[in-house]
Amino acid sequence: MSVDPLYLFVFLGLFSPGPNVILLTSSGARFGFRATVPHLLGVAAGVGVTSGLTGLGIGAILLAYPALKLTLSILASGWILWMAWGLWNARRKTAEAEARPMTFVEAVLFQWVNPKVWAVALTAASAYPGGQGPLSEALRLASAFLGINLGVCLFWTGAGALLAYLLTTPLAWRVFNRAMAVALAGFSVMVFL
Repeated sequence: MSVDPLYLFVFLGLFSPGPNVILLTSSGARFGFRATVPHLLGVAAGVGVTSGLTGLGIGAILLAYPALKLTLSILASGWILWMAWGLWNARRKTAEAEARPMTFVEAVLFQWVNPKVWAVALTAASAYPGGQGPLSEALRLASAFLGINLGVCLFWTGAGALLAYLLTTPLAWRVFNRAMAVALAGFSVMVFL
């Protein structure tokens, strides 16, 4: 029995750095693993739903209506830049009483404007078709993305939580947060590619 190449593609596409990886690593470092769990679960669920909808053909709608794609790209770029600005100015958890990790719902909604998730989902739907009907294909993509991304999210959140042990000075935290912010801001440009 052969393994569906879709799974390797999805793993490599989601494990490599992107907005979700940056935000989960940063949240794990700032707030700890347990506090980041709703964010983590929201990312996994949102990626699953987004890829499932891609399998149903929503990606084709975006490609057919360039004005809709441009509007979503502008919104995505703005949201990503706003989050990058927040990371740029972030301090350790204890320094900001109002600071909190992203919620489950916020993380789910972010996937709608996450350019990397759309790129990986659109490529997976077109390059690795399962030869099934639209509903079966949507379920195949959704389950592959959700299951694999859950593991990816657990890894990066855990890596961030472990990284917090190395960030022992205010300068180390500032450098870390600003590096994460610059990396995240870079993805605001990728929305238009």
